[in-house]
Amino acid sequence: MAKKILIVEDESKIAKAYADHLEREGYEIKIAADGNEGLEKARAWRPDLVLLDILLPQKDGLTVLRELKEAEETKQIPVIMLTNLSNEENLVAASKAGSVLYFVKANASLARLNKWIGDILR
Repeated sequence: MAKKILIVEDESKIAKAYADHLEREGYEIKIAADGNEGLEKARAWRPDLVLLDILLPQKDGLTVLRELKEAEETKQIPVIMLTNLSNEENLVAASKAGSVLYFVKANASLARLNKWIGDILR
């Protein structure tokens, strides 16, 4: 059975690029375009991993991360933060809230992201 990944990303081109790449790698993918939708899908679908943007409409990614980690049904799901904000403050906040990785979109390739996902899901 394919591992399930939820991508919470408001930029549709980026979300589609990640989804297309990860589907080719054999993962089952769902996309959410805002923080509220991301929380709903995570609770209902129970993915094996969440890729979560920080800057989102409705509810920002750090708030979504905190809510995922506070809920019994979703607290064990690993979360990789996706962002173009490479500042130390966000990195520390994401780490303290429970993310397993902080991925700066502009600085890393899809191949590297795929390797990290594989490592996390093993």
